[in-house]
Amino acid sequence: MRTKLALVLAGAGMLLAVAPVWAHHAFAAEFDEKKPLKLQGVVTKWELVNPHSWIHLDVKSPDGKVTKWMVEGGSPNSLFRNGFSKESLPEGTEIIVEGYRAKDGADRAVGANLTYAKDGKRLFMGGSAPGANGDGKQ
Repeated sequence: MRTKLALVLAGAGMLLAVAPVWAHHAFAAEFDEKKPLKLQGVVTKWELVNPHSWIHLDVKSPDGKVTKWMVEGGSPNSLFRNGFSKESLPEGTEIIVEGYRAKDGADRAVGANLTYAKDGKRLFMGGSAPGANGDGKQ
């Protein structure tokens, strides 16, 4: 009987351990393809974490108000394959991001393309957004 109880508890523990994998979302679960956007702002932080990277961006409106945005990108591995390096987005870098807004209207987006304001160099964001891998699907 104790053996069966131990097996049941071990199985339950394994199910709980994989729960974060189930929480991973698809593009359509969080972002709206009918709400494309283009943000121009200054990088304040870049998080290279799995399963998605995050760019924190200060976007200034024409009236001077600054809004803090979070832009989801692909995994660090996909970004590196698309031409990024760990030094690609230091704090203070001005960029333009094309992507899609969060369904809930929050100041959060998923990026498809990133362009450096200084030289026009363009990189694909490697995430779940249409066109993020340079596949031409926008």
